[in-house]
Amino acid sequence: MKTKLAIACLMAGTLLAPLASFAAEDADTARVDAKTFVKDSAITTAIKAKLAAEHLASLAQIHVDTDANGVVWLSGTARSQEEIDQAMSIARGTEHVVAVKNHLTVKKED
Repeated sequence: MKTKLAIACLMAGTLLAPLASFAAEDADTARVDAKTFVKDSAITTAIKAKLAAEHLASLAQIHVDTDANGVVWLSGTARSQEEIDQAMSIARGTEHVVAVKNHLTVKKED
């Protein structure tokens, strides 16, 4: 009985190991692909440059990140809803941006 269980476990591990390695490779593909990384970085840099050109007071607290699909994530804080709206508008108007996810909140200076 123990032999059958050991053989079954060995076979299951042998069959599932390649599937696990394929899943791990798929998850890292976007990070390994240099073109994707450069595209994401270019979008993020373009948005940050536009935000800096607008002289937003809370620029240092606005974080920009872009995923492999061209979705931009804005997070952090801004001094007013108008600054949040302006950051959203800038991100949406940037070339190659597919969507913008807003996680910005208003935080007044003390």
